Amino acid sequence: MNYLPISSPEELPERFVSGWNNRDVDELVSIFTDDAEFVNVVGLWWHNKKEIRNAHDYGLRVIFNTSTLKLQKTTIKTLSENIVVIHAKMRLTDQSPHGDVETPQLRQNLFSFVAQRFDNAWKCVSAHNTDIVPGAETHIVQEDGSIKAANYRSDS
Repeated sequence: MNYLPISSPEELPERFVSGWNNRDVDELVSIFTDDAEFVNVVGLWWHNKKEIRNAHDYGLRVIFNTSTLKLQKTTIKTLSENIVVIHAKMRLTDQSPHGDVETPQLRQNLFSFVAQRFDNAWKCVSAHNTDIVPGAETHIVQEDGSIKAANYRSDS
């Protein structure tokens, strides 16, 4: 399916969210260039549109099949006439249950999209998704290799 070109940077995260919520992986990846890069919340790194599509196809069928993504805030940092960085704060509800977690709770995340204008259309050349962890400053790897959120200002 052909999707309308993205005429302004603000539309880019809106299209991503629409594709996510419609479970339309082709709509979701329509924002990316063929050689785009994507880093997800756990550091998985995809190096082209096909890999991004495959990862999100799986995710939207298995991990996030009943989820809703909501765009909360968007900012645009203009680097040049044809290149911008878009930060988009989002929230995710209704992630699929897993293991002993029967009702996954609200997640908040921050996307960074680097977009470039090609002719009259904007495309994402790089994206990074980061979870917002309430009360945390960083992560720390414990002796057993597991990772936990840490706040050096208040942890004892």
